[in-house]
Amino acid sequence: MSEHAVIEHIPDRVMAVHDRLARAALAFSRKPGDITLLAVSKTYDHTAVRAAALTGQRDFGENYLQEALDKQKAVANPNLVWHFIGPIQSNKTRGIAENFAWAHSVDRLKIAERLSAQRPDGMPPLNLCIEVNVSGEASKGGATPDSVLWLAEQIADLPRVRLRGLMAIPAPSTDLVQQRSAFYQVRTLFNTLNAHGLKLDTLSMGMSGDFEAAIAEGSTMVRIGTAIFGARTYASL
Repeated sequence: MSEHAVIEHIPDRVMAVHDRLARAALAFSRKPGDITLLAVSKTYDHTAVRAAALTGQRDFGENYLQEALDKQKAVANPNLVWHFIGPIQSNKTRGIAENFAWAHSVDRLKIAERLSAQRPDGMPPLNLCIEVNVSGEASKGGATPDSVLWLAEQIADLPRVRLRGLMAIPAPSTDLVQQRSAFYQVRTLFNTLNAHGLKLDTLSMGMSGDFEAAIAEGSTMVRIGTAIFGARTYASL
């Protein structure tokens, strides 16, 4: 499909995802308005972001810092909320701290400390989520579940950042029971942190292939890329 054809389909796809989200929320006795749709626009250019934004989509997720900064400059829309959702290297923290509202993939105290130190004083606190490696996959980042409480308590005391919750990318599965089981583990950990007084409000979990299961287990933010922007090509990255 040509890039122009992709752009033309984005409004319909955004509407279709909202419909899926609403049906899943109602099926599990939840309010659709309590679940934020985060459009993952990585590898698509600013025209795709603009097409989604014209539907009222406000939150956009990016994995690659320089690509995201170029896109932010080209879009130049102060009403959009930018989320960094990719792995965070130490040499990328300043760019994230200065240009994003959220960072979902914090998995080490060192990264949180750098984001805190580099967040400009005049900006609102940077919203952080701790990424949890719930499936124990060696190929993925994320804190181990048994280290999350300690890490959360350390991050909660840092200035210029606000710990909002947890993020997870479980091992892929097409089985609803397996999907829900992984998300249930994250929700249980989330509840444990709140029982320790951390006052978290965000569960960033669920993507195009499993977000219904995530909603069933309490997700408050689903990260949807393919279902909105189509399949991606990574060869140029």
